[in-house]
Amino acid sequence: MAFDNIYTSENFDLRNRAFLFGDAVKVSFFIKDSKLIMAEECYFFLMASMRKMRMNIPLSYTLEFFQNLFTENAVSKSVSNGIINFLVYRNADEKPLQKSDISFWFDVAELNDVLQIQGDFEMDLIKEISVNTNLLSNIRVHSPENVYAEIYAKENDLDDGILLNPNKRIARSIFGNLLFLEGDAIKIPKQSEGAYISPLMENFITFVHKSNLAKIEQAEMIAFESQKADEIMMISDEKGIFTVSKIRNKTFGSERFSEMIQKWSELFAE
Repeated sequence: MAFDNIYTSENFDLRNRAFLFGDAVKVSFFIKDSKLIMAEECYFFLMASMRKMRMNIPLSYTLEFFQNLFTENAVSKSVSNGIINFLVYRNADEKPLQKSDISFWFDVAELNDVLQIQGDFEMDLIKEISVNTNLLSNIRVHSPENVYAEIYAKENDLDDGILLNPNKRIARSIFGNLLFLEGDAIKIPKQSEGAYISPLMENFITFVHKSNLAKIEQAEMIAFESQKADEIMMISDEKGIFTVSKIRNKTFGSERFSEMIQKWSELFAE
């Protein structure tokens, strides 16, 4: 069937399957003090995410390519601290999908310091929807669950929401992963529960473990267990680091997580 009249915006690209089908993957890179940090971890996460989506990875997509790309288009343009949100998508060409060409787009969200707590969040449990636990649940692909949950949060004067998996256990929040500090242990929902793979969080918990600041436990947690925590933190590769100040009627402190984050950040100043 031919269409005689197709109306698009001036910059719209009909080859963009991200727009047409949500056929895209997003990964973040980080700038601190005018330097790319954790670039290798973020790069390998991008490659793994693209492989999971069966994308045709160009030979030019090397670590050096991305280091040069972000240095020329962000660091060299006076971005000293921020998060680069990089989106790669499949083109709608005539090739089989697994062989289709790909394109990318990225933007930069400037922050005062990506390795500092950006603020505190008030959140609550969102029961109406659940997060899947399959191969694609751990990477940042199109998620209508996030869209619904973000609208729900705004309508209820919340900053974020706790999302459960089909087994009614904690998976993650809308924007990232949740860390629950209880006594001398930090509990983190397992990736098999629907948590995101996060280079930013993995770097932090590796530091905490090696520094003996707390015991790290990958856990399966029912929603009620969030009320047992002394402190809660949300780490989002897309938005940064936030402490959780309140869930329903319970409030939480942030002193110990703040100390850990400060010590972690100091490593990158050396």
